[in-house]
Amino acid sequence: MKLFRTSTGTCIEHQGQTLLSRLAWDDVFRAQDPVALVRSAQAEATPAPPGWQALSLVSRQEVWAAGVTYYRSRDARMEEAQHAAGGDFYARVYAAERPELFFKSTAHRVVADGEQVRLRADSRWNVPEPELTLAVSSAGRIFGYTVGNDMSSRDIEGENPLYLPQAKVYDGSCALGPCLVVGEQQPGPETAIRLEIMRRGARVFAGETTLSQLKRQPAELAAYLFRDQSFPDGVFLMTGTGIVPSADFTLAAGDEIRIAIDGIGTLVNTVAS
Repeated sequence: MKLFRTSTGTCIEHQGQTLLSRLAWDDVFRAQDPVALVRSAQAEATPAPPGWQALSLVSRQEVWAAGVTYYRSRDARMEEAQHAAGGDFYARVYAAERPELFFKSTAHRVVADGEQVRLRADSRWNVPEPELTLAVSSAGRIFGYTVGNDMSSRDIEGENPLYLPQAKVYDGSCALGPCLVVGEQQPGPETAIRLEIMRRGARVFAGETTLSQLKRQPAELAAYLFRDQSFPDGVFLMTGTGIVPSADFTLAAGDEIRIAIDGIGTLVNTVAS
């Protein structure tokens, strides 16, 4: 089942049908069994009216993220920090028992599919980070998945690891969509994640990885996030990236970013001027 948050309510797409339910978005995240709640709501839903418009997937949820969960990400972070003596930090995190987790966004900084992401005005080196993103209930239960773009200012993060919040958290720095896939079955290791960046109609970057390259399991990341923390309205957790453009690449205004994950869909955003 695919869920869409809209101005008229929660739409459920299943077996080629799009239905409008009475389901409150936040209630899904607060439920003991979110999947069962969605199925119950689906049984009572009616056909969605034409012209419905999807909103951002985030209502009252926070968005958090994990870092250095792929070997490629480890190498990229070390590359950024080579002049700041910070490379060793990232190698240690990759091998450590405890993962890197950091706050990413609140609702007003998140953009939906089709909307514009932003670049920091004080950064010269910016990239998208395509990530499988978990929907986790208030009880810590992973019940859904979506596509995430964890926009990152590589020069700021590389200058000093303590600048991570400034490199990661700013208006328009997080995109989620196009939908929330809900169900008991989680994406398998063969699930592909693809990134394509278009500039004035030409492809300037393309990359691909699979979840088999993810060092830490989603359940492990969620369990660490919920240690001594509560999320009454649930939380989205981005799981890290395994696709990082080379050091000579940076995003530019007008670029189109396309992130596709098998079984979920394609998140498309353009870079604001």
